[in-house]
Amino acid sequence: MLLDTASLYFRAYFGVPDSVRAPDGTPVNAVRGLLDFIARLVQDHHPDDLVACMDADWRPHWRVELIPSYKAHRVAVETPAGPDVEEIPDTLSPQVPVIEEVLDALGIARVGVAGYEADDIIGTLTGLAAGPVDIVTGDRDLYQLVDDARGVRVLYPLKGVGTLQATDEAWLRDKYGVDGPGYADLALLRGDPSDGLPGVPGIGEKTAAKLLEAFGDLAGIMAAVDDPKAKLTPSQRKRLDEARPYVAVAPKVVRVAADVPLPDFDPALPTVPRDPAALEKLAQRWGLGGAVQRLLTTLER
Repeated sequence: MLLDTASLYFRAYFGVPDSVRAPDGTPVNAVRGLLDFIARLVQDHHPDDLVACMDADWRPHWRVELIPSYKAHRVAVETPAGPDVEEIPDTLSPQVPVIEEVLDALGIARVGVAGYEADDIIGTLTGLAAGPVDIVTGDRDLYQLVDDARGVRVLYPLKGVGTLQATDEAWLRDKYGVDGPGYADLALLRGDPSDGLPGVPGIGEKTAAKLLEAFGDLAGIMAAVDDPKAKLTPSQRKRLDEARPYVAVAPKVVRVAADVPLPDFDPALPTVPRDPAALEKLAQRWGLGGAVQRLLTTLER
């Protein structure tokens, strides 16, 4: 089980009241919500291995170089020498280090790599996995990894993590008319304002799906642009032709990396905390006793 950790703690932050606070009054709603999310996921799905995948860089420079608008609207502070600072609620950012400390004390693997997003960690680990993989995320971009043959599916939270949409190839074909890899091409053509991806002007989701059905993949579509006999409308041909500079670079931006240099780590789900003393201190300091105990009880089963 691979967690898109930021996606889940954002959901926890907005789903759990900010009246949930530590003894000193500091909001800990994202921390407590994430711990309860993990407890529920372990209880319901019984993973052997679980990795909390982190955004060491939420807006990698190599993606921005290719498409400068990539996530640009979410930048709070530009940082020339390192990751830009993302615009997130004032009471959420202080909770992230607490989340990291608690996960480390529990012994839940936490993996982030400089220059890469959590999506890239997930893509690389999925490619390396010998058995089935459940990806837990509220980000539809990861639909591109769905692969029935390898048992890779996306568990997309609809309400908390008690109600999850199990996304497999049949669901993708029914909803979008594509398989996993096809979803990346669909997203690229359609664009995604939430990520600052412009897409191909005039090519919406339905048109993109029809083009992929007709020509197979992005390469097939662009080959059709050069084929006078291909069944494209004049406006489609013109728009796709004019979008060649974008289409040439967008795949590297949209598709998750599969070759992230991962550190050594143990993905096995712990049955007891790695550092009980540190965990107890964190639970007391931040008023997390109930959430920590619920998770420990679930891990011990």
